[in-house]
Amino acid sequence: MLVKSPFPPLPPLPEVNVLNIMFGRPDQAEWPDYTIQIEERTGRKRTYKELIGRMESGATALAANVSDGGLALNGDADEMVGLLGYNSLEYIDIVLSLLRVTTPFALISSHSTRFELVHALKLTKATRLFVDAKLLKNVLSAIEDPDVHLTADKIYILHGQPTGGRLSFNGMIEKVKRRKLPIQPIRPAKKDTIAYLVMSSGTSGLPKAVMISHGNIICSILQGIFVGQHLEPYSSIKAQMKDRHPITVGVLPMFHSYGLHVYILRATLAPATYVILEKWSPTQYLKAIPKYKVTHLTLVPSLVHTLVNHPDIKSTDLSSVLSVNSGAAYLPPELASRMGALLKKTSEVVQGYGLSEATISALTRPLDKMLGMGVPPSDTTGILIPGLDARIVRDDGTDAEPGEVGELWLQGCNVALGYWNNPEANAKTFVDGWLRTGDQFRADEKGYFFFADRGKDTLKVSGAQVSPKEIEDVLFAHPEKLISDVSVAGVSGGRTDDEKVPRAWIVLSRAGKKKGAAATIKALEEWHQQSLSKYKWLRGGIEVVKDIPKTPTGKTMRRVLQDRYEQRMKKARAKL
Repeated sequence: MLVKSPFPPLPPLPEVNVLNIMFGRPDQAEWPDYTIQIEERTGRKRTYKELIGRMESGATALAANVSDGGLALNGDADEMVGLLGYNSLEYIDIVLSLLRVTTPFALISSHSTRFELVHALKLTKATRLFVDAKLLKNVLSAIEDPDVHLTADKIYILHGQPTGGRLSFNGMIEKVKRRKLPIQPIRPAKKDTIAYLVMSSGTSGLPKAVMISHGNIICSILQGIFVGQHLEPYSSIKAQMKDRHPITVGVLPMFHSYGLHVYILRATLAPATYVILEKWSPTQYLKAIPKYKVTHLTLVPSLVHTLVNHPDIKSTDLSSVLSVNSGAAYLPPELASRMGALLKKTSEVVQGYGLSEATISALTRPLDKMLGMGVPPSDTTGILIPGLDARIVRDDGTDAEPGEVGELWLQGCNVALGYWNNPEANAKTFVDGWLRTGDQFRADEKGYFFFADRGKDTLKVSGAQVSPKEIEDVLFAHPEKLISDVSVAGVSGGRTDDEKVPRAWIVLSRAGKKKGAAATIKALEEWHQQSLSKYKWLRGGIEVVKDIPKTPTGKTMRRVLQDRYEQRMKKARAKL
């Protein structure tokens, strides 16, 4: 079935650099010079005007001639600048500065192992790299790989103290300031000018680099503005804010789409203060909320899960929190309800669905009566954001009927240009102008979408499809609440060599620990066999683990659990 967004259509996208949308707007001339950023670790504060000055100096340093202490980045050369760092003010500065000089950059995970870093550098073909000082050792090891063509003299320090005469971003800025070089203006860009590469957080295989253009970002920003304008009349948050502006803790990694857009690319749409945390620490995060009187929380489901189960959550003053926005992955209704129960009754828990291939977002959950749609179903993931069309597609390529589960396909101005240097993946994912998300949804006649499962993880047992999420939901629903987290995935043991059977990895809740691992497993075995058809039973078994491995964006790394299990089984068979 074909579904169109219920929002009004977007205006035509301007052919400009995205910074022309982020800065210099007429409404910004009336803003006070408020504090836009606070770096929690150092206490450094920065006003809105100081941010602009820093961006201008950073862009001037990048564009300056080498003889003047710069890098001579002119936006025309075949450059790709890698960024590898934790959240910091310098990370924000380098992103804005590179956009200003229209030089694309590649976002690389600060969690990268040497193997992952080698792959990222090879994949992106980075010609230069800005890296935090504490991550430099890993980089110097990675560039020893013969397939990596980045040289040591093209590696610069982004945040931290440079050593051995290595150039740093801060040092470059100080040089151009001393020389009083003219400020580098915003360079032009077109809708299809590449702004950055971001790694796609798929659950299988090595990451792919998604190409996001200036036009994609502008589209995404306009989508966010349109959604906000339609939400506002139905939300009590503005009235509760009175004359204050929002305060947010910036804890999501800026190397991922969610953190990049919320803390940098959308940070100047309206006055707001961002308290920047270097990386996730639940204890530090909970302390920051009452300390700064935080009003808005931006989280992913795995962090919501950590918070609601944290021993300090009930003693933390959350009275200032008006909104929790969860994105990047599916937020189970039970988890949303538990988060909401910790807040004031007038606070809101908002969720959406997105992926890097759609820049950031695709679905948003509407408030009651918004767009004349009445009260949304309690289990809906949301409706299409402005400017998007969608199809629900069967395995044979035909459109599904309303209520029928199929793969979600998307089409709109926020759909990425494609994968960088990966024609094979492009051919499979970007088909005739449509983005195949790989995720399973159903949609009703009103345009509400309902998450069914991540398509890549769906199993086939005896020819029938088995949804890991369905089994996970059943285990969560045990009346004794025996688990706090779970992941289900396929492992060897089917009737044929290529058939997988479901196996569950569980994290015991307090009730589960009190009952004991063996008794909990027995109870869950009986419970799920009562609740599910026989072909969906956990023939691969149930295993108690300390935690479920997840990506920084909150998606479960089922492949890690599967590989650990298969390696263990291989060793066991070898001993026979």
